[in-house]
Amino acid sequence: MFNRRANRNRLRPLTKSIMASQADNTDIPPEWLAEFEAAAQRSPEVRIRYGFIRTYRPVLDDATYRSFDTMADYRRWWEENLPDWLGYGRAG
Repeated sequence: MFNRRANRNRLRPLTKSIMASQADNTDIPPEWLAEFEAAAQRSPEVRIRYGFIRTYRPVLDDATYRSFDTMADYRRWWEENLPDWLGYGRAG
């Protein structure tokens, strides 16, 4: 069976040496490098959890569910109720 932890530990020395050689050749602010190195040590599960930000979407998040009899009813509803910046709209 695939052992993620063993493979992750095996790659750490290589990752650190690559990061160190790249840091020598560029002007990366030390605080950015420290943040990157800390993030590189986190598990993939933690990085995925940190990668998603919960954002309130007006109108869409205000009800637990909505149902419509037809697609035309649904389209009419979002045209009348949802802000443009949410990206719901007719193409073209």
